[in-house]
Amino acid sequence: HWSKHRVITCLDWSPQYPELLVASYNNNEDAPHEPDGVALVWNMKFNKNTPEYVFHCQSPVVSVGFARFHPNLVVGGTYSGQIVLWDNRSHRRTPVQRTPLSAAAHTHPVYCVNVVGTQNANNLITVSTDGRMCSWSLDMLSQPQESMELVYNKSKAVAVTGMAFPTGDVNNYVVGSEEGTVYTASRHGSKAGICEMFEGHQGPVTGLSCHNAVGPVDFSHLFVTSSFDWTVKLWSTKHNKPLYSFEDNADYVYDVMWSPVHPALFAAVDGMGRLDLWNLNNDTEVPTASVTIEGASALNRVRWGSGGKEVAVGDSEGRLWIYDAGECAKTCNWKKGSQSIGQGNNQREGKLQERGRRFI
Repeated sequence: HWSKHRVITCLDWSPQYPELLVASYNNNEDAPHEPDGVALVWNMKFNKNTPEYVFHCQSPVVSVGFARFHPNLVVGGTYSGQIVLWDNRSHRRTPVQRTPLSAAAHTHPVYCVNVVGTQNANNLITVSTDGRMCSWSLDMLSQPQESMELVYNKSKAVAVTGMAFPTGDVNNYVVGSEEGTVYTASRHGSKAGICEMFEGHQGPVTGLSCHNAVGPVDFSHLFVTSSFDWTVKLWSTKHNKPLYSFEDNADYVYDVMWSPVHPALFAAVDGMGRLDLWNLNNDTEVPTASVTIEGASALNRVRWGSGGKEVAVGDSEGRLWIYDAGECAKTCNWKKGSQSIGQGNNQREGKLQERGRRFI
């Protein structure tokens, strides 16, 4: 019952345990006595309708992630601006640590939580919608180790809605904003803060994903964004205009994510309950595979499993589906990928197979 009538706000697969998926949920207006914020950890190995772990807090959870390098910890960003930390070893369903609601930390919604670094030196990076970026040690959430205001051209702060780090980079990152502009930014160095501006979207940026498949060709400069303007756009950090705009949707596109293994494949979800897989080696006019989930309301989150075979999608009613990408997910020739990124060649193939529908 924890997930019923709650919007799924974020999804994340565990890097350590590939069968575990965490979903965060908004408040349920029909149940004012229940906690406003909920995060549920589901175990995909067992096809059951009860979560492995139930976590909650006082404010709606708008972002969530397994803490990389800390297998037992789950990080949540809340609507109030508080960052919360849950531990699955604890008997408590409430956070074991939380940040203060103070001017030194966040006082606006935190839609971005990201653990970056290495096993021995890692930080939690968070950004709130007032443009404040904080870096934390997971051992101590009482105050941020560093804090900076993301401001473009010394004018107003950027209202950040999404953040992504390129593979292996802990300093440079990309952010999407409420006004539709995308920016690159740095944590340290002479150019710390917002660096470049990328214009192209006509509505708020809802999803953002840096290319993260590792192979013989370096595509780490590529990223994709989704928006309320009904489009997905492909970008390179080397150009401030989109390389390509995918315009096959007839509703808000709520989220987008590159495949972790296939260099030319990404997934997107929209307000009509549609999940699309786009393969840039096949076609850029229509998706390679597409499914409209029967009975689903708006699909607002999509996440690939780390092996690149499964896709998890969540909807605005708190339901979660897992799809098997099948043939679409098979990796391709990287050199072919480098030639065709941005120039499609009209072939359609592949089907999406549902793997255990869950009306959770």
